[in-house]
Amino acid sequence: MRANAANRLIRHYVATARALPWRAPPGEAPPDPYRVWLSEVMLQQTTVAAVTPRFARFVARWPTVEALASAPDEDILSEWAGLGYYARARNLIACARLVAARGGFPDSEAELRTLPGIGDYTAAAIAGIAFGREAVVVDTNVARVIARLHAIEAPAPGQIRALTPAASGDFAQAMMDLGATTCTPRAPACGACPLNGDCLAFASGEPERFPAPTAKKVRPLRHGVANWIERDGRVWLVRRPPTGLLGGMAALPGSEWADAPGEAVAALGTVRHVFTHFALDLTVVGGGEPRGDGWWQPLGMLAEAGLPTLYRRAAECALASPLRAAA
Repeated sequence: MRANAANRLIRHYVATARALPWRAPPGEAPPDPYRVWLSEVMLQQTTVAAVTPRFARFVARWPTVEALASAPDEDILSEWAGLGYYARARNLIACARLVAARGGFPDSEAELRTLPGIGDYTAAAIAGIAFGREAVVVDTNVARVIARLHAIEAPAPGQIRALTPAASGDFAQAMMDLGATTCTPRAPACGACPLNGDCLAFASGEPERFPAPTAKKVRPLRHGVANWIERDGRVWLVRRPPTGLLGGMAALPGSEWADAPGEAVAALGTVRHVFTHFALDLTVVGGGEPRGDGWWQPLGMLAEAGLPTLYRRAAECALASPLRAAA
């Protein structure tokens, strides 16, 4: 990108920057690396709208990485409930404790990549935004902007690096905002884009052709059973094993998930949940006896149990079932 185009982008960012709680306003001192790291981990596969209130709750409860590092695993996992992709939460805990032990975040991409859950993109974002390092920060939005500038199916690393100035913090966030609010996947607002004079996709008259769409994966369907065991206004909950999907999260007890459905049973209902690599039909069955290490959760405090979305929806299904009273 030519220098004058980069300057236009920065001026556009100064005028239109999104006010996000993990950011510093354009031109001001960089934000706390803890806030940059936490936001970037939360934003993986999750929207800004969903993350913003959850981020505020996290930093109100744990305002520093040291505070987060000293918190019990169960408290952090419970606070994470509903954000999905729970391996992120387990990496968050491990990373916070390593960072606290070493006295703070490292400021180079290479060192940041050695920490749990921090890959190339997150390392570049922390180094560039929090520490002002020269870093190539490319999320999905930025990749789309670059692909359209060059009218190509996918940007090459050299094209990305050529766009990035030495002081990359505000520039990175300007590119993210441009992709999120102007150069959108559908119906991009090309007339409002400060880079439209440099954009080959805009010149082509068909900017939505770029980048090339990715083929949707067909997800296999798996099956499982969750037991709704209710006594005296309480329900029996357990904690899932520490590793694997939903590791360490609160849950309803139940079967292992299988490729084929089990025998037909009288059910309170079934919920379908889509994971990254498969979909799950979870059948909620009433009755049974408590098993495993668990606890009785009052129904009036079910929202405080930290159930992930799958089991929260299963609980809602059970509570709404007309067959619940007979279970």
